[in-house]
Amino acid sequence: MPVAKLTLGKQLAYACGMIGWSIMTNLIIVMLPYFYLPPSNAGLVPLVPQLLLFGVVNILSIIAASGRFVDALFDPFIASLSDKSQNPRGRRIPFMKWAILPAVIFCCLTFYPLVMRQSGNNAAWLAVNMTLFFMSVTAYIIPYNALLPELADSTAEKVKLSSFQQAGFVIGIIIAALVNNYADIVQRVFQVANRDFAVQYTIWALAFFAGLVMLIPVFAIDERKYSTSKPTHLPIFVAIRKTFNNSNFKYYLISDFSFYMSLSIISSGLLYFVTVLLKLPESMGGALMGAMVVFSLFFYPLVNYLSKKIGKKPLVLFSFGLLSLIFVAIYFLGKFHISAYIQVYVLVLGASFPLAALGILPNAILAEIAQDDAKETGETAKGCFSP
Repeated sequence: MPVAKLTLGKQLAYACGMIGWSIMTNLIIVMLPYFYLPPSNAGLVPLVPQLLLFGVVNILSIIAASGRFVDALFDPFIASLSDKSQNPRGRRIPFMKWAILPAVIFCCLTFYPLVMRQSGNNAAWLAVNMTLFFMSVTAYIIPYNALLPELADSTAEKVKLSSFQQAGFVIGIIIAALVNNYADIVQRVFQVANRDFAVQYTIWALAFFAGLVMLIPVFAIDERKYSTSKPTHLPIFVAIRKTFNNSNFKYYLISDFSFYMSLSIISSGLLYFVTVLLKLPESMGGALMGAMVVFSLFFYPLVNYLSKKIGKKPLVLFSFGLLSLIFVAIYFLGKFHISAYIQVYVLVLGASFPLAALGILPNAILAEIAQDDAKETGETAKGCFSP
């Protein structure tokens, strides 16, 4: 049980960490395909060959998947090191502190191609930087998520802190989704004629800002004061095997993967939905993403209320069902004889409730899974329970 309760200011400071890493990861999700393989009307130069593997999967998808695959292998290593850490400043905060700078650097280098033209060298360079970026940001995210069940004691406190955390995540999405809008300002104010350069400068500035925001919980939260969890003594492979033997955790991973995969598809595809399917200006992408996440904030009190009344599981299942309908609706964009603006706003606003529910509830559920496991086994390996 925590020695002291987090004040509202400390809870907001914790959420700031989510804002920072959300900005960087969503810069990758939203802008990577658009920057390297832009639509013909984007004013950008294609930077990697448009090759298909087996005639189906393009090279950019392979690079992104490879980075995520290496990241998935790296996750348990960081989780175990964090769980076993005996650092006098805490098990989580020191990892978070040292992960920030490399995450910022490799996020920037991801959008620094070797040559500003289509080249296989750019693809190789991108693969290396994507891998190193995901490894770096993982070293922040895993300990950061593991802090939640250690800073919040009761179920209500976990849901509340998870709500603040999710609010940080959607704020990060909004900031990252407005890259093209910021780039318009950069071109106009600083007289940058080249669109590629304007987008690059914008992304680099946002990555630096994200790093500063990620520092806030590092300096604002004294882990020794608000957490009394003890280092685990389990070897890494034993800890991982024990974690994956927890049936509730396996079900959680499936649902968490499904949600973030669907969110990534919507986020990375939104600029294409807007410009290619609906023939709208690219600046609409940021406005639509902003509308979706801002509207989702209005559902936060409802999600918190319903989770107490009917439980978390029914809300999660309903949200997945609604999200499935949203994906079916994407196919029909541009096919209706009504305003393109109406079509896309109905789509993104319909995704608002699932975004709220699936952003808040899974983290609270995971915190309870980790806490129950610690009670049963006596080992507080909460890092291994971080997705």
